[in-house]
Amino acid sequence: MLSACFNTDLVVEITMQPVRRYGVDAAILFSDIVVPLRAAGVDVDIREGVGPVLDEPFRHERDLERLGSLDAEAIAGITDAVAQLVRELDGTALIGFCGAPFTLASYMIEGGPSSGHHRTKALMWSRPQLWDALLSRMADLCGEFLRAQVLAGASAVQVFDSWAGALCRSDYVDRVLPHSRRLLAATADLGVPRIHFGVGTGELLSDMAVEECEVVGVDHRVDMADAVRRIGLGHSVQGNIDPALALAGGQMLKDATRRVLAQGACARGHILNLGHGVLPETDPARLAELVEWVHELPMRRLPAAPLADTQPLVEHSAPSSGTVGS
Repeated sequence: MLSACFNTDLVVEITMQPVRRYGVDAAILFSDIVVPLRAAGVDVDIREGVGPVLDEPFRHERDLERLGSLDAEAIAGITDAVAQLVRELDGTALIGFCGAPFTLASYMIEGGPSSGHHRTKALMWSRPQLWDALLSRMADLCGEFLRAQVLAGASAVQVFDSWAGALCRSDYVDRVLPHSRRLLAATADLGVPRIHFGVGTGELLSDMAVEECEVVGVDHRVDMADAVRRIGLGHSVQGNIDPALALAGGQMLKDATRRVLAQGACARGHILNLGHGVLPETDPARLAELVEWVHELPMRRLPAAPLADTQPLVEHSAPSSGTVGS
């Protein structure tokens, strides 16, 4: 998996496949959140059936010495792939991405995926100086990685905080969000939209809607109407069809998608997407049907669904929501 992420030809081919197959409105760069760690000299690997693993976790000040700076030569294959993709996409947007500081730090501290992130939280609470030093390094490293993608031609970037939902709000705001903002700010001068996405972060959405991003991603665990209220009208939203609905298919999938579109119409803007990744057992034909159906909808905002007992937050005409494959 990681070898493929550094191979120009494979990155291009795998990124292009969903665009060719489904006709989505944007491509997402084929990569993995631990790619910048490997490019900075961290001995991390992706094991089949497990995920990212480190044989020697980061738990002491001396471990910071194992984390180098981003090696431009090491990611040359990736930036070459971005440049080639921009040519092949011929105007279709390319979204670059990276992991958020907290999620990467969790893998590094735990040594791999964790259900409770207990070691991560313990270090965060008991050794705040080490914690801040590690997440600051993560923010700078990933910021360089995002800049390299944009300078090579990416039209937008997305930051994935896969494990932020494991935190209570106060810990997230005080100990994690400042580092995510630092990462998002790394591309501020490049003028591309920035998407801030987390998993299980429904209670954190108002905090994730920082000025350093233009779009907040919403997973499928919260209704889009609630998400728009929490995020406010200063940001666009992305999401949030439940991936399991693609297994149900048929009218159920269409009805749920129409509801998401109607609720998203209340936001400043809306990128229609799944609320998380495609499930492996999903029939690709159902995804193709969904994209085709959405593209056939009138090129206008659908009538906004009532938000509880309130009126829609905003009413305006705009192109219909785009569909982004992931």
